[in-house]
Amino acid sequence: MQIIAVASGKGGVGKSLVSANLAIALTRMKKKVILADLDLGGSNLHLILGEHLGTRGMGTFLNNSRISINEILYPTSWKGLSFIPGEAELPGAANVSVPSKRRLVKALSNLETDYLILDLGAGTSFNTVDFFLLSGSGILVAAPTLTSTLNAYLFLKNAVFRILSSSYNRKSPVHSFMEDLRKDGTSLQKIHLNKLLESVRTIDPEVYDKFREKVAHLRPRLIMNLLDDPRDVYRSQRLRISAREYLGIEMDSLGVIYRDQLQDSAQRSSLPIVAYKPQSVLSQAIFRIADKLIENDERLSGPLTNIEANDSFKEAELEAEADFDLKISSLEELLHSGALTQGDLVETVRMQQFEITALKKENRFVKKKLVEAAAQGFKV
Repeated sequence: MQIIAVASGKGGVGKSLVSANLAIALTRMKKKVILADLDLGGSNLHLILGEHLGTRGMGTFLNNSRISINEILYPTSWKGLSFIPGEAELPGAANVSVPSKRRLVKALSNLETDYLILDLGAGTSFNTVDFFLLSGSGILVAAPTLTSTLNAYLFLKNAVFRILSSSYNRKSPVHSFMEDLRKDGTSLQKIHLNKLLESVRTIDPEVYDKFREKVAHLRPRLIMNLLDDPRDVYRSQRLRISAREYLGIEMDSLGVIYRDQLQDSAQRSSLPIVAYKPQSVLSQAIFRIADKLIENDERLSGPLTNIEANDSFKEAELEAEADFDLKISSLEELLHSGALTQGDLVETVRMQQFEITALKKENRFVKKKLVEAAAQGFKV
């Protein structure tokens, strides 16, 4: 069984859309898939799937030790796909105790399937990060905006800190060192990780070596979603460089997905986009990612070289350009066929202009901060 945890640094980037459609795409390739909604406290994955299942779900399992994981595992109308709903309406579902989390991890690990896809909650809570780290090659979904890529980076940084914290116990002097930092009001997000690790290596070399051994297995895979332009893909390169230089981890790219208004139509029809319109640009991107997952997981036991990592991002750039051309061609065909009115086209352009305006505001904000930092004598 391959565990694929799907996370995002912030909400609104299409994480659940990716999870649901990717699960169905894998079943179309003759794979057996279990999709679990672990967005505890805010689950809505069943709506994207178009499934209305039983009244018991993840919340019931976490709050009742007598319930088996198989009792909340439901077959779906999609052949080869089973589903574990999140059950957001149950009070306290988002606040998972350590014993309950251990029980859940054990239950999930004992499931029999080819792929177990975990749709995690947005953000960087301990529970979300812990579930993401069930596999060293989880998927991180981001959008090509400054806030999204920044939050994706912070998510990875929290994952690295989580690995560090699991590398020592209370008896280690590293524990006292980290606690002193917290008592001083030092934010771990503001600490340069390399400097912190140098201190850890000096204090307890054994902890440092254990951390390095664990973090070496962390190889997250990035999907850049909601693209409007091929140039948007370069934000993924910046995220990758930051993760390598400041966190010491390598990332792979699984590809890009363009913004597609057909997704809204599919949602209104209670159908995932890969079933509603399999030939759409968005659906083809999902199928392409599923192909890569199968190919990558077949060689998961072998080491990934830096050359392959470079190629995956270069491939994403080429796919972004090809999908953009296809998207424009599709708009022209719809316009000429009469299926898309000039009003629809105007609305599409207006939405794109809105996105461009938002990006410009972000750029002005960053420029202002850089100027302020330079004025205070910081290196920029």
